[in-house]
Amino acid sequence: MTTAMPPSHEALKVPEVMSALRLSRSKVYDLIRSKQLESFTSGRARRVPVDAVRQYMRNRIEESD
Repeated sequence: MTTAMPPSHEALKVPEVMSALRLSRSKVYDLIRSKQLESFTSGRARRVPVDAVRQYMRNRIEESD
């Protein structure tokens, strides 16, 4: 069985975040723009730390309680 977030990666590409969260590309960029999902750029490449994805999921779970 494969995991959505490879454990060896510390920062994910947007398509990897899309796969991990099962969201569309536009929704991921909306989350980044609204500061709900932390990210950074390296040159022209946008990356999202794995910890930021996990924090986003924790926040969503807490909101739903």
